[in-house]
Order: sequence, then C-alpha cells, then structure tokens
Amino acid sequence: MPFEFQHLQKIPDLILIRSQVFEDRRGFLMESYKKSDFEANGIDVVFHQDIHSHSVRGALRGLHYQMNPTAQGKLAKVVKGEVFDVAVDIRQNSSTYGQWEGLTLSEENHHMLYIPPGFAHGFCVMSQEAEFIYKVTAEFDPETNRGVIWNDPDIGIDWPISDPILSDQDAVLPQLKDVDNNFVV
Repeated sequence: MPFEFQHLQKIPDLILIRSQVFEDRRGFLMESYKKSDFEANGIDVVFHQDIHSHSVRGALRGLHYQMNPTAQGKLAKVVKGEVFDVAVDIRQNSSTYGQWEGLTLSEENHHMLYIPPGFAHGFCVMSQEAEFIYKVTAEFDPETNRGVIWNDPDIGIDWPISDPILSDQDAVLPQLKDVDNNFVV
C-alpha cells in the first residue's frame, strides 16, 4: 500500500497520512489519494471541491469551518513550502472539545492531514511562500461558513508566529465559546 495512516494521539479522529514517495534523478512520483486505500482506513468520503491557496511567510488562514448541512471534511497537503497546520475539535459533547493538534506539512515531508467535519481548520506559513491544496467533502457555502479567532485563549494554540498576517475577516472572528456551531457528538 502506498500510504501509511496514523490516527493522532491527542485527537484520534484526525488522521496523518504519509504517502510512499518514489524519487529518482528526474524528481519524484507519489499518490496523493486513492479511494480504495482511504476507505480501507476509515476515510469513506466523497470529495466535491479542490481548493488551492498561495500565501506568503507569516500569513495565517483560519480557523475556518462550515456548519451542517454543508460541513466539510478536508484532506490537506502542501505542494510548495512549509506550513504549521492546525485542527480544533469544535464538536459539542466531544471528549476532545476545544483541543487542538498542530503538524508541520511541507513539500519535503509530503505529509497530508485528514480533518473530518466538526473541526475548525487553519494554517500559518513558515517558509517564504507556500502552496496549500485541500480536497473538501462539500462545496464552499458562504451561508454556513464560520470561524474561530486564531488566538482564542481558551484553546491556547501554540502558533510558531506571534504577529501573523490576517485577512480582515479572520482578524475579527469570535472565540469558540461565542461561535455559531451545530456540531454535536
């Protein structure tokens, strides 16, 4: 199998995916998604949209989510550069509610992260620039699009930057305790 699937220790619903990379003098080749392997490892979803972002060093995007009925699961991957990728459990009554996991995704490590619906997601760019792609299980819906402020003290994310570049929208997102959220375990 060209993939290794690892449920994260703190929040097991988040899955780190390592793809086998075949390198030679021409470069490399790897699979980034294979339906049968993903299904066999508990990721039995249909992806509806691919999103690609380009960001500069210090940019922070997030923490975003979409509420039901258009909640999104995400398969995240960096194709250029390096990011610190974060997922926060916002599922009410979850044993890990309000907890976060952060991982480095980069063009060097080729790692991917699967984030199921019910999580707020964000990342900050650690390299000069980064190209970040993700597949989502529902199309973008501005009516259900929501977010949590990146520096919510109740969550306490240990971001590797202290003064990020934010969009106007992301700079005024509410704290988790004040968000519109219909995820319940």
